[in-house]
Amino acid sequence: MTYKAEIPYGAYWSTPFAKWQGSLSALNSVEFAAHVTKAELAARNIDPAAFDYGVLGMTVPQKHSFYGLPWLMGLVGAGHVGGPTLSQACATGVRSLMAATQEIEAEAATAALVITADRTSNGPHIYYPNPRGPGGTGAAEDWVMENFNCDPLGRHSMLQTAENVATKHQVTTAEQHDVVLRRCDQYSAATADDHAFHRRYMTLPFEVPAPNYRKTAATMTGDEGVTLSTAEGLAKLRPVMEGGSVTFGGQTYPADGSAALIVTTPDKAAELTRDPGIRIRVHGFGLARTELAYMPEATIPAAKRALDQAGMKIADMDAVNSHNPFAVNDIVFARETGIDPMSMNNYGCSLIWGHPQGPTGLRSIIELIEELALRGGGFGLFEGCAAGDTAMATVIEVSDR
Repeated sequence: MTYKAEIPYGAYWSTPFAKWQGSLSALNSVEFAAHVTKAELAARNIDPAAFDYGVLGMTVPQKHSFYGLPWLMGLVGAGHVGGPTLSQACATGVRSLMAATQEIEAEAATAALVITADRTSNGPHIYYPNPRGPGGTGAAEDWVMENFNCDPLGRHSMLQTAENVATKHQVTTAEQHDVVLRRCDQYSAATADDHAFHRRYMTLPFEVPAPNYRKTAATMTGDEGVTLSTAEGLAKLRPVMEGGSVTFGGQTYPADGSAALIVTTPDKAAELTRDPGIRIRVHGFGLARTELAYMPEATIPAAKRALDQAGMKIADMDAVNSHNPFAVNDIVFARETGIDPMSMNNYGCSLIWGHPQGPTGLRSIIELIEELALRGGGFGLFEGCAAGDTAMATVIEVSDR
């Protein structure tokens, strides 16, 4: 199917991502996203009054984030706008895009601002009081690190899900490292010519504000903390888990950042676009859940459902991007769908630029749009797994208007 909603060309952006405990680690992610959004809207001459709906996607609580989307829109200067705050782990980007698309489809809104923001750094340490507990003691958790390391259903880590899938599909460490090296080369293509590809949607150099937003605390020239692996370096690594296959080089890392895009009616898209000759439409969404502790496999049925809704096949896709917390993800997805794993993620992916959860998928969708635009148009698929052995996917088309 083809949804009514369109994404105006150029009406999207992402900050550079910063590795865990890096330059963005002291910033409240909601306040930071609002700060970035105000600047990006001004750069595009878009009045916040143009919006009548908003979606905030975030997965790590911040101070005052109980107020979520309404707070953020007030900070942006769109205090008349309401909407949900959504959390679906690393599928939050697709879920947020879907929520805005459905609102336009239902004719309940004409212009939606979709903002995703997360800070895995300095994550909250939460105490749950229980006066009736032993000695009156409640329960506590480290929101980020404990949930990375323990799915409460199976008591397993996310790494274990990758190892389970690697064992089932007989994926070797050498195969994973081959994909890592390819992903490093693809990311290097995006940073070539002074980050020419990234500059298509990212403001660089990027001024990092101080927590009070009254001065600039640092300047980022691009993503911070990226390690480009070498064959020699990878060869020295051993699997993280005893008897496993996944090394530190074959998995992503926690990060901080924000990404956003605008979803509108066709008429509004024509008003807000940076290039009236380019049209961006959404054709399908897919959600799936796979067997307990086999998270990377969920992307396969999710992608099939998105393609089925679009009435298309994987062979019809001109570009495929993924959220790949593990190199295993891309290898197994490619085997099961018949595509070349080395042709995915041509300008980068979360395996290389990090994993801030909420913004992760949305940045990859933005890069998918720009890759299709560089190709002169076509269809693209984004898919990515998420905690709880789930995944979401979407099919995007870039064409002449």
